[in-house]
Amino acid sequence: MHVLILGAGFSGQAIATAMMRRAHSVTGTTRAATKREALEALGIRPLIFDGETIGPELAEAMARTTHLVQSIAPGAAGDPLFRADRPPLAAMMPNLAWAGYLSTVGVYGDHDGAWVDEDTPCRPASTRSLERIAAEDAWLGFSRESGIPVAVLRLSGIYGPGRNALCNLAEGTARRLVKPGQVFNRIRVEDIGAVTDFLAARGLGGVYNVTDDSPGPPQDVVAYAADLMGVERPPAIAFENAVLSEMARSFYGENKRVSNARLRGLGFTFRFPDYRMSLEDLWRTGRWSG
Repeated sequence: MHVLILGAGFSGQAIATAMMRRAHSVTGTTRAATKREALEALGIRPLIFDGETIGPELAEAMARTTHLVQSIAPGAAGDPLFRADRPPLAAMMPNLAWAGYLSTVGVYGDHDGAWVDEDTPCRPASTRSLERIAAEDAWLGFSRESGIPVAVLRLSGIYGPGRNALCNLAEGTARRLVKPGQVFNRIRVEDIGAVTDFLAARGLGGVYNVTDDSPGPPQDVVAYAADLMGVERPPAIAFENAVLSEMARSFYGENKRVSNARLRGLGFTFRFPDYRMSLEDLWRTGRWSG
């Protein structure tokens, strides 16, 4: 098994770690040459890819790849592997046996706090979620035409070592924004890696929500982390009074509870299904700071 991860960032590195034990090789791309050493330290062969130009080294890696994970956001131009000026994906990757595309639960849009699953109609409001839907359609269309299984992983809010509420409190950036009725799901980054490896090992395609069991108010997560650390909880701030970026405000415009029942029905067990026990693990082990 030769694994290629396009966009070996926070999630991509966790996926590489999970798949490495079964792989003959793991290659990951990055935009920044300064990140090459960090990828090499994890056992990942680093290649530079700006999302546009496929150089000779990347073309060679793609030709060898049997298992692909695509983690690069599409943008207005669409998915980088389905651009009009590209050769067909089957020609670029003749040995491909399975692919995973990392999407987001943002494609569901706002459901006023109701539960959603993979069969819930998507009604995205933001431009970036519309772009994700188009990319999902391209990958699922490729799967139908080629017969190669493609798993679309719809991820909820990602956190883990070095990126969590404990870090935000330590850095003085944590805020308890309160919007009545607002809930979010989350997912520990190691579970993203484990889900990807689980689906790849079984050659499973389709759409899957990769999310925890505990949708809840974001201010509760900050409060719980503060209590774990033994520090004062940040003061509650009414959402309407908060100064937020346009992107941050758009996240609060979507309210839903996301089900992971499809993955559980396949026999997958989440290691960190609840943010409370996950934060406790990060704090107890000292891995919270990364």
